[in-house]
Amino acid sequence: MRTVDAAGLSIGDDHPTRIMGVLNVSKESPYKPSVYNDPGAAAEYVDEALIEEGADIVDVGLESANKRLDVLSAEDELDRLDTAIETIQSVSGDAVFSIETRYHEVAEAALDRGFDMVNDICGFADPEMPRVCEEYDVAVAKMASPPDLERPGAVEDVDWSARRADGRERSGSYADDIYEALSLNGFTDKTIVDPAFGGWSEAKTLDDDRETFRRLREFRGHGRPILVSINRKNFLRDLAGRDTERALPVSLAATAMAVERGAHVVRTHDVAETRDAAIVGDAFTPARLRDEEAGVEELDARTPAEVRRHLDRIGAPADIDHAARATTRVFELSGLTERDRATLTAPPVGAGFAPGSETGAGVLYGTPAALRSVVREVDGSERLQAALAGIEDALEDAE
Repeated sequence: MRTVDAAGLSIGDDHPTRIMGVLNVSKESPYKPSVYNDPGAAAEYVDEALIEEGADIVDVGLESANKRLDVLSAEDELDRLDTAIETIQSVSGDAVFSIETRYHEVAEAALDRGFDMVNDICGFADPEMPRVCEEYDVAVAKMASPPDLERPGAVEDVDWSARRADGRERSGSYADDIYEALSLNGFTDKTIVDPAFGGWSEAKTLDDDRETFRRLREFRGHGRPILVSINRKNFLRDLAGRDTERALPVSLAATAMAVERGAHVVRTHDVAETRDAAIVGDAFTPARLRDEEAGVEELDARTPAEVRRHLDRIGAPADIDHAARATTRVFELSGLTERDRATLTAPPVGAGFAPGSETGAGVLYGTPAALRSVVREVDGSERLQAALAGIEDALEDAE
C-alpha cells in the first residue's frame, strides 16, 4: 500500500486516518450548514467548525453533484472559484485545501491560486485531469465514475466487463463495476481511490452501497489509499430508520468499521464526532508487518476475493487458484460421533482438525481449497455432512 503525500500530509497505512471536512460554495448543495457564499463567513466556518474540530483536509465544492440538478460547465465553476479562493486566503487555521471538481481547467486554476489537492468526482472522465495533477505534483482523490462528465458515479449502466484486461466475465456485481471504474484512465502516483457511496443514479440501490461497504477491504487491491464519503448516507440511514438530521450515530458506527476495513480518509460534515470514531477504528485495526527496506508487507486480505484483487494487481497467473490457497477459515463443530472425529484427524493437505476434550467437539480449519476437499472426501454422520454443507455455502459466499 503506497503512502500519498498531500502537501506534506501523509496518507496511508502507517498514518492516522485523515478527516476531510466539507465546505460548499454552491447554493444547490443539500446540506445547508456547510453552504456559504460569503468568504468571511465561510472562513469562520472553516476555522471553527472544521479545522478546530480536527479536519486535516478541507474539501471545497463549487457545485452540487446531485443527479437531479443541471451540471455546471467549467466556466460556471470558474465563476464561483473566486469565493473559494477568498475563503482559503482568509482562513487562519492549518489544513490541506482540496478543490472538488470534474474539470481540469478548474483544478488547474484552483491549484494556481492556493489549493493543495484535487477531489475529482468524475474519476478522470476529463482525460486532462491526470496530466494537471501530475504536473502540479498534487494528491488527487478519484471517485469511481463512468467516462462521462455529466454523470458522476453512475456506473451501473456501463459494461465494465468489456473493459476488463483479464478477460473474465462480468459477475453482475455492482461492487465489481465500481472496482473496474476506478481502474479506468489509470492513476497518478498520488491517487487516492473513492468507491462512490451515495445515490448517484436512479438505478443504484441501497443494497448496492451496502455490498460495496461490506467489500471495502477489496479496494485495497488497487494498492492506493482509500477515501470514503459515508456521512449520513441513505444506505446507513435506512438501516436504522433515521432521517438526515438524526443519522449521525449510524454514520459514526460505519466510520469506525470503514477505518478497520482499510479507509484512510473520511469525508464528513460532522468533523469532531467523525474524528473520534476514526480514532476508535484506528485503535482496533490489527497491526500488520510493513518493512519497505526488507521489501515485505503483510496484506490486509481475509477472503479469497480480497486476495484475488492483490493477485490481479501484481499480474499473478490465473491458472492456479492461489486466492483459495492463501486464506484460512476456522469452524467449530459440535455433536460429532467418534467416527466423525477419527475421520477428520487426517484431512487433506492444507486443512487441520483439532479435537476438543469435550465429547463431540472440535475445530476444523484450513484454506478454502482444502476445506472444499474435506467436503468432497469426508463421509460422516448426518450431522457432520450438514455442517460440511454449511461450510461449503460459507466458502461460496466469500467468493
